[in-house]
Amino acid sequence: MPQDLQDTRYLDPSWFTRHVFNRLTRRLARIGLSVWGSRELRVRGRSSGELRTTVVNLLEVDGRRYLVAPRGTTQWVRNLRAAGGGELRLGRQLDAFRATEVADADKVELLRVYLRKWAFEVGQFFDGVGASAPDAELARIAPGHPVFLVEPVAAAATAPRP
Repeated sequence: MPQDLQDTRYLDPSWFTRHVFNRLTRRLARIGLSVWGSRELRVRGRSSGELRTTVVNLLEVDGRRYLVAPRGTTQWVRNLRAAGGGELRLGRQLDAFRATEVADADKVELLRVYLRKWAFEVGQFFDGVGASAPDAELARIAPGHPVFLVEPVAAAATAPRP
């Protein structure tokens, strides 16, 4: 996928997803109930500096944690790139993290595991490519799906919360 398509690929959520599913999942995460690994992502806006929140699926592979953007270069992806980290919330627990974007060449197995776990929810955003697809197919779509390695940081190193 050419660089300009990688940077502009974005699939807008439906009304139902935005106003029903995401709100319900966010409320559940705020009271401490994770739906298949969901968390509330909290990251500073790249222009406003205001705290922005959205629901994400936290992927764990070999003891490491990742965030995958199935819809492409979303606002949370742009904000996370600018901020370099944020917080993941589940109930009262806030886990501050540093984010490192994963290179396209290193995404194949991560996308495969992500699709195995959440294809029922996000499969339609992967251009018909599923978890059992050959590596070449996953590599082809990898540039359109940003992936971040999530590494914990000390709570004292995070910015003050509003």
